[in-house]
Amino acid sequence: MARRVAMFLPGVIAGILIISGVGALDRMTSTDSYCASCHIHPHATTSWERSVHSETRTGTRTGCIDCHLPPRGEGYYRAKAITGSKHIWARLTRDSASFDWDSKALAENARRHTYESSCITCHQNLFPLSLSREGEEAHLYYTNSRVRDGLHCINCHLNAGHYRENFVPGENLLFGYALAEEGEVADAPALVEEFISFRETIPGTSVSFNMVAVPGGTFMMGSPEDEPFRNSDEGPVREVLIDSLFFGEVEVTWDEYLAFYSMTSQAGRADFSSDEYGDDVDAFTGASPPYGQPDQNWGLGSRPAITMTWQAAESYCRWLSEITGKNYRLPTEAEWEYAARAGTTTPWYVDADLADITGGWLRRVLFGSGSRELLSRYTIYSENSGARTGHPESVKPNSFGLRNMAGNVAEFCSDWYYADAYSLYPEGLVVNPTGPPSGNEKVIRGGSFRDDAPALRSAARDHTRTDEWQRTDPQIPKSVWWYSDCTHVGFRVVCDYDINTGRRAPRDSGGVDK
Repeated sequence: MARRVAMFLPGVIAGILIISGVGALDRMTSTDSYCASCHIHPHATTSWERSVHSETRTGTRTGCIDCHLPPRGEGYYRAKAITGSKHIWARLTRDSASFDWDSKALAENARRHTYESSCITCHQNLFPLSLSREGEEAHLYYTNSRVRDGLHCINCHLNAGHYRENFVPGENLLFGYALAEEGEVADAPALVEEFISFRETIPGTSVSFNMVAVPGGTFMMGSPEDEPFRNSDEGPVREVLIDSLFFGEVEVTWDEYLAFYSMTSQAGRADFSSDEYGDDVDAFTGASPPYGQPDQNWGLGSRPAITMTWQAAESYCRWLSEITGKNYRLPTEAEWEYAARAGTTTPWYVDADLADITGGWLRRVLFGSGSRELLSRYTIYSENSGARTGHPESVKPNSFGLRNMAGNVAEFCSDWYYADAYSLYPEGLVVNPTGPPSGNEKVIRGGSFRDDAPALRSAARDHTRTDEWQRTDPQIPKSVWWYSDCTHVGFRVVCDYDINTGRRAPRDSGGVDK
């Protein structure tokens, strides 16, 4: 018996030492200070120290591994080995300045390195007594649909682990009441008596914007079968005639959209009911308050307005038409592509070299990337955006005088989306096509700040994804005004050159009752 014990004792001791060593190593590499010694995010520690997870009401402090690793027994050691290896390699081989930290902090990216199982482990009671009514509704929605819709705690609690300035987690009742910069208030819209570019003014505000006269003409809509990166919904190519019309020089800005929101929002309208603006300015049913901060704290002003729904963009156009007396609307898909091409027939508006566009990092290091640099001069996209929208004046206009047709934000069109829409048009010259008569989703065109070069092609098509873009909206029914999960789409207005263009709006047309 003693001999058997002597035989097994070294193994037992070795096992104890190994387990103890592994435990000690795990504890040593699980401290916040250890994570900070290797993690190269320049603001990770300071933003965590200001967050609700660091300074809690109960005094409990949630550390790095509590969120960025799964609970023990659920792949903890595997995830820790993988995460640690990546961070050590990055520490040894890369410059922290080369990382796009703003992009990594977006909800869709933050979800990849934050474990929902860890959230649930700590927050087992989703309905504490201190929870607000809005919180109860949101958590009830979460418990009923998280598997179906793939919800994640990060979608609503993005500021929990790392502090974010001006972050608004729930209904934002104060949004939209800071209007554009003070200036001379217009008492009438622009009077347009001939087909030339003009600057529109929104009565009752200091907001104005440029409308560019785009002469009509014909072009080949769609992409040939041999075009690089072509998708199957971009053909067959059709010859299309577009009438002359006015195009917004840039996408609708926050200044412009907030003029509409402040006059018409359901949360409390500004006092625009004086005789100067007419008695029915509030007759127009406006947007309800959004959840969170629609601009993502990137800034308002001249940046393109985002996160509003297609229906909201359409309502804005109807309101703008009524208050100016002109016919403003969303462009058709054909009008948009005609304006984006501006007379070109190449895949991109600029004459980009395919090898240069598709070349990997080695080619770019050795030879540079002239085509990507050229694209950056004309559009805001993944190469130069910093993972957010930009001010439109930072890029050059195309030959028609329009900026960012291929970038900054993708843009709503008036057409219903149909993959084979072009095949519905007859052969020969098609005049001012408006798309299919019905459908489920709307067309969007143009790449955005998050897209690479293929999405910037003039013929590239996409469509709205209503269910996906409202996944985290807990309201029943969901908002018809705001997308909760779409930050890369906005819109641009066009104005018809017709009999109404040269008329001033009636003094009592501040709103529309439709």
